[in-house]
Amino acid sequence: MATRPIFIPRYDTNHLFEEMPLDFDWHSGFAAVQKKKNVATLHVAAQAKGLAHILEVSTKSEEKIGVRLSAFSLKVKTPDGFSVPLESAYQGSKVFEHGGPFTDLFFAEPRDAKQDERLRTHGALKCFKFGDAEWELEPKTAFYDWLYLFALKDHAEFLQQRLYDYDGFSDIEFNPKKSYSCQARTCAMLVSLLKKKLFPDIVYDRELFIKILKQTNFEAIDNNKLVQQTSLIYSQQ
Repeated sequence: MATRPIFIPRYDTNHLFEEMPLDFDWHSGFAAVQKKKNVATLHVAAQAKGLAHILEVSTKSEEKIGVRLSAFSLKVKTPDGFSVPLESAYQGSKVFEHGGPFTDLFFAEPRDAKQDERLRTHGALKCFKFGDAEWELEPKTAFYDWLYLFALKDHAEFLQQRLYDYDGFSDIEFNPKKSYSCQARTCAMLVSLLKKKLFPDIVYDRELFIKILKQTNFEAIDNNKLVQQTSLIYSQQ
């Protein structure tokens, strides 16, 4: 048995998503076929809870959109204008006590970037740096969430058409005991932000984005002010 979470978008005023841990039969092994079996059994467990339509967001997804939304597949533009894998950009933006960011990882294959030895030999993680922007470690997932949303900022209409029908999102590669950033969780957040009409504008206002991650009362967000702020940003680009 294993336990993995399903992330469910929430549209009320208090939450962006709900995390539902589910127990399911685990098929051991590293082969892709074993991981796909685990996806299937996790989704069966979700169906038993009334969640009939779950999207696996990873390279092990049986649906094309799930693979495309994987951090290994998504591309993000660097501040220098290069289009690189999101996972590589995330790993290459890490700053440690004794080194980093290792921006050469931007151009590495995602799996190689994630396993680069320097990420484990330069002390504790201090922050993230992407171009001139520095991101603190709190909220814990802020930089990852922002980077993921930034990669999708030009595809809001497509995402509305494709993601609204899902009850929740899974990532069979994500183990909450070993890491905290998760592409399935960010997808659930994305759907909520789309419903609240805060995406894609929110990616251009880091202060407001972090505020949203920290607070629980979304009624405090002035969407008209957000639109005015982002319109000014667009005009300056």
